[in-house]
Amino acid sequence: MRLRNLAAFGGALVAGAVCGSLIGPRPAAAVAREIIELQRDVTSLLQGQKDLSTQLTQDHTVMRTLLEQSSDTVGKLNGTMSGLQKSVQDVQANSGARLDTMSTQVQGLSDNLEEIKSRLGKLNQQLVDLQNTVQSLDAKVSGGGTLPAGAAPVSNPGAASVQPNGSGAAPSGPAPSADTLYSNGLRDITSGKYDLARSEFQDYLKYYSDTDLASNAQFYLGEIAYSQRQYSQSVSEYDKVLTNYPKSFKLAPARLKKGMALIELGQKAQGIKELREVVKRYPGTEEERRARAKLKELGVAATAA
Repeated sequence: MRLRNLAAFGGALVAGAVCGSLIGPRPAAAVAREIIELQRDVTSLLQGQKDLSTQLTQDHTVMRTLLEQSSDTVGKLNGTMSGLQKSVQDVQANSGARLDTMSTQVQGLSDNLEEIKSRLGKLNQQLVDLQNTVQSLDAKVSGGGTLPAGAAPVSNPGAASVQPNGSGAAPSGPAPSADTLYSNGLRDITSGKYDLARSEFQDYLKYYSDTDLASNAQFYLGEIAYSQRQYSQSVSEYDKVLTNYPKSFKLAPARLKKGMALIELGQKAQGIKELREVVKRYPGTEEERRARAKLKELGVAATAA
């Protein structure tokens, strides 16, 4: 803009000088002064052009520096984002493993609670029976009656019963009770003592394979193997639940965890098939929700096309 103004001003001066000379003669001194002023203006115009060129060069240098700095900043930001993405992926992977462990522990605690409730019910019934026995004995004693032959004293209900041979000795090396084995197994699996829990659940299946809780014990053998990343062994244990206990309420979690174990083994197609079976067979359950989430994570549909 300044350059155009100066050029216009110089042109106007030249035009004025020419017009003045055409109108009439002017003194030589006036003409010389106008020429000097014109030269001064031209010099100023050239200096302005030089200054403008210098300013443009400086602005170009600054812009190039800013672009280089922005490029470096973007590169660093991309590196930071890549590191952050990797960290998020690592956290997600570790969270998945922790969630599986927590799921096993929660299931163990739930079953432990159910077992405790069952045992409390049995104890309550035993107390009722004991109370009835005591009342019956009190009534007979009050009426002058005698204890029936072979009746055990009730003052020490926890004492060992007399054996038929009259020796009172228990058989050598009896198997632990079903309640003891199962409760100990649940306690140890929830506290992370997997090897000990495995031994206890194996003993439970050895001595009490036909009880209602046998399928639970078999399921927890699979959970122990899965928690120790022994995925092939866990698949075998879960299969035993599905095959040997068709009425077990552990069928849904066994099939879910079998599918996840197969995926961990790299057998993705078989794992997806098992997860889809969970979605199909157990709608509305927590296992169905987890199966759908895993299938979505794998990028496949929850149902076969």
